[in-house]
Amino acid sequence: MSQEWNIRSRGHVCTICQKQLVDKAPVVSVLKEAEGGYERLDCHPECWNTAPRDWEPFSLWEGVYKAPPPPDARKEPLKKETADELLRRLISLDDPAMKNVVYVLAVMLERSKILVERDAHEQEDRTIIRVYEHRKTGESFVVLDPRLRLENIAEVQQQVVALLSGTKTLGEVSESADAEPQTT
Repeated sequence: MSQEWNIRSRGHVCTICQKQLVDKAPVVSVLKEAEGGYERLDCHPECWNTAPRDWEPFSLWEGVYKAPPPPDARKEPLKKETADELLRRLISLDDPAMKNVVYVLAVMLERSKILVERDAHEQEDRTIIRVYEHRKTGESFVVLDPRLRLENIAEVQQQVVALLSGTKTLGEVSESADAEPQTT
């Protein structure tokens, strides 16, 4: 796969039968390898169990479907950048120099119980791809685990803090990330 990370939104209809998913009902979520990335499928458990397929999922997990909140409930009076928003912004940039920052943000959000690790796959080149799911939105995040070395974690944490506090820009952090290798 050429992509190191990406986000896949939760579906609101069953990928197989095309019927609406029901709030608080069981759902099977699947990531399938596709040309240029991953395809996410969200299905009723009975549809997933009975549908014929000639492929193996990259990742599969069972959960509970949560309907999106009404539009008014999503508005915040004051806008501030959170670790969640920063992770999304960095993923959309698709900058390989930011892979360490993306990974540390994902781990922070996992420890904060915002993301849940659903799967991990070691690739032929010994890299690890981790699949996270956002607890509230149900989006899946595919993140490359850069296998940070212990001596580099503090530096990456400082970069994350600088980005979240606004004391450094993405360009400044990206330049310092390119300066020296930080993975094994």
